[in-house]
Amino acid sequence: VMDLTRSEFELLSFLAGKKGWVFTRNQIVDAIHGDNYAVTERSVDVIVVGLRKKLKNHASVIETVRGVGYRFRE
Repeated sequence: VMDLTRSEFELLSFLAGKKGWVFTRNQIVDAIHGDNYAVTERSVDVIVVGLRKKLKNHASVIETVRGVGYRFRE
């Protein structure tokens, strides 16, 4: 059992649902919070860090695509 925040769960579900696809931070914010949600792109980084800590040995499934955003590894 893993205790995720709503944002962590939404992020994981979104990325895992489209394995291999690369998403910008803005696309991720729109997908998990809706359009025009007032957060910075860097808040996605904070969610990813927390999620990776909770995933422990499986943290590498969320891959940083430098200069673009994130993806769920295939």
